[in-house]
Amino acid sequence: MTRAAILYSCPGDLAIEEIEVDAPGPREVLIQTVAAGLCHSDLHFMEGKYTIGCPAVLGHESAGVVTTVGSEVSYVRPGDHVITCVSAFCGECEDCLSGNPARCQNPATHGRPAGAPARLRLGDTPLTQFAGLGSYSSDLLVHERALVKIDENMPLDRAALIGCGVTTGLGAVFNTAQVPPGATVAVFGCGGIGLNVVQGARLSGASRIIAVDRVDAKLELARQLGATDTVNAAQADPVAEIIGMTDGGVHYSFEAIGLKVAAEQAFGVLRRGGTATVIGMIPVGQMLEIPGAALLAEKKLQGSIMGSNRFRTDMPFFIELYRQGRLKLDELLAEHIGLDDINGGYAQMKKGETARSVIMF
Repeated sequence: MTRAAILYSCPGDLAIEEIEVDAPGPREVLIQTVAAGLCHSDLHFMEGKYTIGCPAVLGHESAGVVTTVGSEVSYVRPGDHVITCVSAFCGECEDCLSGNPARCQNPATHGRPAGAPARLRLGDTPLTQFAGLGSYSSDLLVHERALVKIDENMPLDRAALIGCGVTTGLGAVFNTAQVPPGATVAVFGCGGIGLNVVQGARLSGASRIIAVDRVDAKLELARQLGATDTVNAAQADPVAEIIGMTDGGVHYSFEAIGLKVAAEQAFGVLRRGGTATVIGMIPVGQMLEIPGAALLAEKKLQGSIMGSNRFRTDMPFFIELYRQGRLKLDELLAEHIGLDDINGGYAQMKKGETARSVIMF
């Protein structure tokens, strides 16, 4: 039996239950979860801003150790250390073959065939795996193309952060927006994603990185990670402040909260020819409003899914940056908690005072 955090309804809190995990299929891998980060994306489902088939095991930012592999698995073997990723890829569709596996068009290939038993069960009830993972469980059963093998010397609590927050933030800078050296950058939201956008901008050689948040402690952490300037949105209009600070706006901006107003502000701080990238999960049904005339100045608004990652090459690269001291992960980890403390961890997240809490199994 395996302990897992289950969402019974959207909205709702998580309940800790003992569940059954099936044996691996031919292309599946069973993983002993060591660490799983609390991500704001899961909170959207707990708050009912997005929906999922319930009951469901949430969680998607995790790292662990392979225990069993299916008969056709060749990529990993028992004992390997791995990071999971929501960007499982089929390797055959147009997007995968054109170098965009994060946009894989065949998500069904990462699941089980019709009629097969569910990977996770609570008694006789099948459980939905959030993003095909369900990381808030002491054991994970996933498709082999949803994980990357890593060096066993990498601390798994830090590795878990790379599973989503780091890859999404850095990837939005490196892959989606492709920020060049010397650019000016504004980052709206200094949670786990936004702080990694700040780091990505620093690593890309941005000349100025302006972090925006409503919590001074997060703005101070953003400075430690590379922000050159900060704006407290609770005390001043960030659009007016940033336009004034930059004499007309920034080359690149990023929205990393999932708020309509923040996305509109990110577009509002662009200079001519600038690009705003929306990373956050804006609630279903909400529409963004931007001035149409601004498009005549070649300003651009775009989205980013998981940092447009190619995770099997990106994640080892990020680990190498961490080893060299160029990517800061220790500073992002606010605390270790147990699975039983998960609802308290999300209550802390709602207060907006911490970067990343990690469940240790």
